[in-house]
Amino acid sequence: MRHANQLRYTTNFLVWTNFNIVVIIVSMQRGSIIIDTLQPVVMAFAVFMMIYLFLFQPHKVDGNSMYPRFHDKEYILTDKLSYNTGSPKRGEVIVFHAPPPANSDYIKRIIGMPEETIVLKEGYVYINDEKLPEEYLPNGLLTNQKSFLRNNVPYKIPPGYYMVLGDNRNYSSDSREFGPIARKAIVGKAWVRYWPPSAMGIIPHENYLTIPK
Repeated sequence: MRHANQLRYTTNFLVWTNFNIVVIIVSMQRGSIIIDTLQPVVMAFAVFMMIYLFLFQPHKVDGNSMYPRFHDKEYILTDKLSYNTGSPKRGEVIVFHAPPPANSDYIKRIIGMPEETIVLKEGYVYINDEKLPEEYLPNGLLTNQKSFLRNNVPYKIPPGYYMVLGDNRNYSSDSREFGPIARKAIVGKAWVRYWPPSAMGIIPHENYLTIPK
């Protein structure tokens, strides 16, 4: 009887051990399935973060300061890579961190370059005493003074800073109001408009060749 009881105990132990092994194997299989399922999600998130941090960033156009080139509630992708290998140029539309007290990003066009002299005369922008041709502006639209940039008062742009203006000059808070922006404040260059679908496409930029650098 003692031997029978010992055999029964041994048999139960083997059954219990086999059961534990089965549970472990099943758990490992489930864990492997979970890992296999999560792996592409994690990889996709990592790729998204790499793109978001170093290559492109989505932005929403808020307001009409860049009308008619950009409309309120349009969505664009900002190219963050180009300015890591090159410098911003006059006529390019950029996204930048707005100066305080604003707590958002602005979209404007680069008008004045570092170490240039900018002045407003009779509703037009002059760079180094030359009138800036702005064919992207609506006919008859004048550039009026604001609190920082006054009519007929030349301003020398400091090194590493840019003067930016909205295309819709009468409805734009820009460098005429808050002054030049630092190079480090620039997020990137407006690259692609992806919403609404009817306006989808590469964003054009003005190319200036005749204004002194």
